[in-house]
Amino acid sequence: MSKPIIAPSLLSANFLNLREDIDKINSSEADWLHVDIMDGVFVPNISFGFPVLKQMADLTTKPLDVHLMIVQPEKFIKEIKELGTMMMNVHYETCTHLHRVVQQIKDAGMKAGVTLNPATPVVMLKDIITELDMVLLMSVNPGFGGQKFIPQTLNKLKELRELIDETGSHALIEVDGGVNLETGKLLVEGGADALVAGNAVFKAPDMVQMISQLKNL
Repeated sequence: MSKPIIAPSLLSANFLNLREDIDKINSSEADWLHVDIMDGVFVPNISFGFPVLKQMADLTTKPLDVHLMIVQPEKFIKEIKELGTMMMNVHYETCTHLHRVVQQIKDAGMKAGVTLNPATPVVMLKDIITELDMVLLMSVNPGFGGQKFIPQTLNKLKELRELIDETGSHALIEVDGGVNLETGKLLVEGGADALVAGNAVFKAPDMVQMISQLKNL
């Protein structure tokens, strides 16, 4: 079995020592850098603006996995692309015309991901799953780091894996929220391809070692 993709979540980094944290990620076995953009509307929090994101993007050597927890994410496709983003990920719940948004992301030269909140069922993606490069399952309610993993995610993961296999989709499955060595192991066993880890990585005594442990689950 191939090793999971590990995407440390910048939301849990020390913003007063951002360069130091990013340097550690750069030197680690992390595959991607996961960046959450929040607007205070779709989720009850605000994260980074584009000036900070631009500086951060210049520092990292890892592909950017950008997760937009915002309303009307399609308005920012150009800015997200200009960061050098590899994967632009939008919420199913914020896109009335999801197929169009996915196409616009791909037309801009990025991979397209779609995120499902904990209460949104997998079946909602049935008609678009073959168009997607990735599906992100939120295993906590989005907006804050450090929350407890929702166990029902494991059932959703199984359903999503079956949907992908049945339709011949090539979409990766990513999981974000409460991921640590214990939950990460269950997720990898359940068929997850990519793990987003925030506190588990950035609050670890040795970030590089923790990433290595997650990579080898």
